[in-house]
Amino acid sequence: MARILVLEDDKSLNRGITLTLSREGYMVDAAECMAEAGKLLEQHNYELVLCDITLPDGSGLDFGRRVRMQRDSYLVYLTALDTETDMVNGYESGADDYITKPFSLMVLVSKVAALMRRMDESLGQRLCSGGVQVSLKDMSVTKDGQSILLSKKELQLLIYLMDHAGRIVTKENIAEHVWEYDGQFLDDNTVPVNISRLKNKLGTDRIANVRGLGYLWTGKVDRK
Repeated sequence: MARILVLEDDKSLNRGITLTLSREGYMVDAAECMAEAGKLLEQHNYELVLCDITLPDGSGLDFGRRVRMQRDSYLVYLTALDTETDMVNGYESGADDYITKPFSLMVLVSKVAALMRRMDESLGQRLCSGGVQVSLKDMSVTKDGQSILLSKKELQLLIYLMDHAGRIVTKENIAEHVWEYDGQFLDDNTVPVNISRLKNKLGTDRIANVRGLGYLWTGKVDRK
């Protein structure tokens, strides 16, 4: 059973999210401030962290960075901050998704279910290319033998690119298969920002930007 941490200072919204996800069968721990959430993070392993950004004792972006350093949990921001800059900052801090308020609890449940499905997919294989190796069994990445820490979405993006090595994939393709959207509901910067962050973390030139067309993993990929 997946365990979820909800960090939200709005008591009513926190309670609504917690009850809704609990009814869906998830184990849910709730916190209303970073200090409380930090204690829970030390005590439990979470598959998903849902995090507000504007909190009484600091910025949720800082808590998100802490999650990214300590855990391989999915990280999703739930926030009223809806400018382009806010979203870019959210993704750059390691977010897998960024949901602006107000939002439907049923839509949130669908997003959570989609993330959980991703966790269970593609087990028991390794993808290898140019020193980059992805273990699909334990969902880990190494580059020239050195461990690379990626967010869940960065990992899914890398797998999608490597699965389609030698073929150009459009931004819309990526949005549909990695974020499970049809493109029009996803911020235009989401895919480019995550591509850029993935390239920087991997330190590889195998991810090519084909101007006006999309993205391409340029090296041969072996499955082992």
